[in-house]
Amino acid sequence: MAKRDDIIQLLNGWLEPEKFKDYCPNGLQVEGCGDVHRIVTGVTASQAFLDQAVAAGADMVLVHHGYFWRGEDPRILGIRRRRLATLFAHELNLAAYHLPLDAHPVMGNNIQLAHVLDFREAKPAGEAGESGLLWTGTLESPLSPEALAERIGERLNRMPLHVGGGAAEIRTLAWCTGAAQGFIEQAVGLGVDAYISGEISEPTVHSARECGIHYYAAGHHATERYGVQALGAKLQEALDIEHLFIDVPNPV
Repeated sequence: MAKRDDIIQLLNGWLEPEKFKDYCPNGLQVEGCGDVHRIVTGVTASQAFLDQAVAAGADMVLVHHGYFWRGEDPRILGIRRRRLATLFAHELNLAAYHLPLDAHPVMGNNIQLAHVLDFREAKPAGEAGESGLLWTGTLESPLSPEALAERIGERLNRMPLHVGGGAAEIRTLAWCTGAAQGFIEQAVGLGVDAYISGEISEPTVHSARECGIHYYAAGHHATERYGVQALGAKLQEALDIEHLFIDVPNPV
């Protein structure tokens, strides 16, 4: 068992959310019980996720996508009311870390995706919106564009949408998890053969084709499953608490 406030202090120390200008509050978003025996992690605090976390006996849920996003309607209506009602009814703490979890050099989504896809020499490419969000790396051996798509599909359990526009072999890569298709021009400027992110927009296709770079839209959810798992495992290691990851599949 650990105290809620001690857990949040530890998370804030690791992830340093004060360094980021984010689209949502990072850290404790909804206060629940003071004593935490079990933390359930997941990508998004959807109703389906909350219901499964309650059934699993969670005292705290720790996610990448929480609530209170900039520009949202602030009224407590509809799905927001139902989600908050679930948290309050079960004294369930909700903690969320967005950009700080993408960028962390050990537990972040970007470095964890590199581990899953076996990218070598993974490192931040410098500042792209926020430091640590755009990463670069290499493949141990060159792959055809089709073979890289197959690897991504096998490792993430979701085939990517591939827009071909570059070299016959891929050796160097850039990536940023989630909805980071807008970084494609920065990736082109780095001189890499391929850029990987979670989503795709209509202009992304033209950018890839005209700039001569392979683009892979590998799934917002699929690319961001791993950081929160690493974070939960680290908490379990550091504190006397249980950790369980619950995946609610999302095709986007």
